Amino acid sequence: MMKVRFDSGPIQEVSWGRFVINGQEHAKLPDGTIIGAGKDIRLIGDEVTPWKERRGHRLTASMITGVFGRDIEVLIIGNGFYGALEVPESVIEFIKKNGIEEVVVLKTPDACRRYNELYGQGVRVALLAHGTC
Repeated sequence: MMKVRFDSGPIQEVSWGRFVINGQEHAKLPDGTIIGAGKDIRLIGDEVTPWKERRGHRLTASMITGVFGRDIEVLIIGNGFYGALEVPESVIEFIKKNGIEEVVVLKTPDACRRYNELYGQGVRVALLAHGTC
């Protein structure tokens, strides 16, 4: 399975169902064991938390949690390794109406790369990332 490593930023590596952020592993193992925040993560600055609200492969407004009221300029949504997580325009509009001016939707490896870039530029950025399909 594809493993992507990054030279700079808090996200050091991403592979199927697994993130390494600031030296800490976050994954769901094949036997179901959860390590750290698991395979779906929320990242704000250096703070990693589980993104437990994501269900299925169509994002809804109720699944966008933990990012509002945090003074975030850009929300990046990692929609899976193959882009299987559908992000309707209505959800992007909901995010913008709730105070986050820019929303970027990318496949998870690209989303991680973009997060690291913006983080390095001092942008107040958050990431909601689906770690598998």
